[in-house]
Amino acid sequence: IRQRIAAGGYGDIVSGHQLAETLTNQLQTLTEDRSIRVYCSRVPLPNLSADTPPTAEELAYQQQQSQQRNFDINRVERLAGNLGYIQLYGFEPPEFAGETLAAAMTCIAHTEGLIIDLRHNRGGSPAMVALVCSYLFPAYPAIHLNDIHWPDRAPQQSWTLPYVGGPRYLERPIYLLIGPETATAAEEFAYTLKQLDRVTLLGETTAGKANPGTGQRLHDHFWMFLPTGRVVNAITGSNWEGSGVLPDLKVPEELALKTSHYLGLNDLSKRVDPVGEELKAALETVKKQLDQMQQDLISQLGGLR
Repeated sequence: IRQRIAAGGYGDIVSGHQLAETLTNQLQTLTEDRSIRVYCSRVPLPNLSADTPPTAEELAYQQQQSQQRNFDINRVERLAGNLGYIQLYGFEPPEFAGETLAAAMTCIAHTEGLIIDLRHNRGGSPAMVALVCSYLFPAYPAIHLNDIHWPDRAPQQSWTLPYVGGPRYLERPIYLLIGPETATAAEEFAYTLKQLDRVTLLGETTAGKANPGTGQRLHDHFWMFLPTGRVVNAITGSNWEGSGVLPDLKVPEELALKTSHYLGLNDLSKRVDPVGEELKAALETVKKQLDQMQQDLISQLGGLR
């Protein structure tokens, strides 16, 4: 970067945001770490160290902002044929989102299969990941999920919890939707459950951002997310950095929900006898909708040639 500065390599930069994006691309190339990123702030940044804990007022503000987004639990629904659907836009801290998550799990408690949509989930709290995972397994024995290794302190372990605030979702299939926007903690959730053979992943490969870290102030108007830790899965001893999490069934991101709905209904029809009228009708309707969406996508792609 100093060599580029000396050579006038940033002479065409016309805005702070352009500089931040340029530096991000260069640093990701140099470090081969897609988690590193430079940000530009229009307002001056506070001169705080990365280890400075938030004040009570700051925590209250964060919770208020999170609450206005329903703690990123964006949509909860019973789909046709009695499948549950939960769309998560993020993993907010459990001290913020725990009660709302319990309500969501109560809402879908009596469904025959569950679709969890992470296609637009860019991550969040590892503690929330552990809490959501805990709903999908029995209370005992506890399951070791992941460790986070830091350069200056002991590893931070993540396990399933013996108590959750709502009904657990056990012995029923779970379909997890992923895509290029699925990142960091959302990838941890997908990767972990894939290794535990608890979910079927549908969609496209995720962002490939595994390494946690801290924010570093660079200037009054620039800060950088600097990865300083490494996630290690309890089963693989590795993670998804760079490679992303691969789906079990690769389908275009825009078809993932309808495909998972059809797959869930089809799987359910093989488990129940007799097949009820609602399930028969839902299978027929969703199959027609999926076929039409596939044809529309093919037509759109053909028009781009």
